[in-house]
Amino acid sequence: MGQTPLRVATYDVDFFRKGPGILLRDILRESSDDANAALGVIAHVNPDILLLTGIDYDLSNVTVRAFADALAGGGADYPHVFAALPNSGMASGLDLNGDGRLGSARDAQGYGRYAGANGMAVLSRYPIQDAGFRDFSDLLWKDFPQADLPQIDGAPFPSQTAQDSQRLSTTGHWDLPITTPDGLLHLFAYSATPPVFDGPEDMNGKRSADETRFWGAYLDGALARPAPSGPFVILGNSNLDPVDGDGIKGVMQTLLDHPRVFDPHPSSLGGKAASDPSHLGDPALDTADWPGDGSSPGNLRVDYVLPSSDITVVGSGVFWPQEGTPEAALLAEGEGITRHRLVWVDITLP
Repeated sequence: MGQTPLRVATYDVDFFRKGPGILLRDILRESSDDANAALGVIAHVNPDILLLTGIDYDLSNVTVRAFADALAGGGADYPHVFAALPNSGMASGLDLNGDGRLGSARDAQGYGRYAGANGMAVLSRYPIQDAGFRDFSDLLWKDFPQADLPQIDGAPFPSQTAQDSQRLSTTGHWDLPITTPDGLLHLFAYSATPPVFDGPEDMNGKRSADETRFWGAYLDGALARPAPSGPFVILGNSNLDPVDGDGIKGVMQTLLDHPRVFDPHPSSLGGKAASDPSHLGDPALDTADWPGDGSSPGNLRVDYVLPSSDITVVGSGVFWPQEGTPEAALLAEGEGITRHRLVWVDITLP
């Protein structure tokens, strides 16, 4: 008998809240449109391993477990969950955005109004090897071998003091092993900053690019610890489209072209139907539904599930059904609902 494929997915749920504990309250009350919509999408696609980005962290993983319990009530059972403290919302005590003030969300190590805001979590049907977890989230940006640090008139921006403390990861860079029925699979997870909301120094653009460059450096042995030799999946929200939108786009294409990485080109009919005529990329590959109205970039491919080249891909997709289909009702719209689509890839391990 052949191996049963594993479905690995990423989903930026964008559970934005104004303070700690509010998301947990909303999940327990079953009162939140964005949480309820995400529950429906996840239960429908039913991945075996799921990275959530844009979900709050707390020390005992109460919020993530509450969300997993809600999923189990909908028929999608995830007995294993994992989360770690994100850089988002982590107070720095410094002026990290150069506006001359302290204590704002932009002065945190990664944008966030409070500690643990907008973190990451993994939900899995298979055991997570916490003991093998590698967390690179404390790597200073200046210590990254390919660091492209922002400057103004040749001087470090916003200051040398800030750059001496600024971490590379907006949220985190994780190497998390999972024991599947067919062997060990490493999840390389991250959620990068949008390459916008900055000034002529292009701080966010440069940081976003280096957050994606990280994986090539890891695979090429350029960091203090080399990447594992076995199968892996790079997944998360890079906030970079390889062709369209803002940012240093070539960095994303370089990762897609890496010899140890395979791009399965997950696609959808809904994305194709919502194409932006001004874009160069294939709209079927888009994973986020932003209006192209001048203030927004239009639909982009920013969420990725990229297996290592030794893995066999047997299916892939973006959950973006066409309007008028029964599944389209799962894509709720409205204030606070994520613009991102769940991306999944079915794989068998070597």
